[in-house]
Amino acid sequence: MISPLILGFRSANYALGIYVYGNNRLTARDGFTGVANGYYTPTEQYAANNLDKSVIDNALTMTWINDTEYSETIALIPAVTK
Repeated sequence: MISPLILGFRSANYALGIYVYGNNRLTARDGFTGVANGYYTPTEQYAANNLDKSVIDNALTMTWINDTEYSETIALIPAVTK
């Protein structure tokens, strides 16, 4: 089986749509289709690396992500190094 090609711009678009605008979900629910096959973790990784934690917190508050998705995303936030 061939692995799907994961495109960075697509992960970014998914993350912004889910975490910032609430117009999609990581998984199919609330009338949304969810991210394409193979984009679940890359979307969380993009959010963890590029979005402020307050944006991720708000996505949880607005129920755009669930508790599990929130925990997975927060766990991917890189530690600050000095």
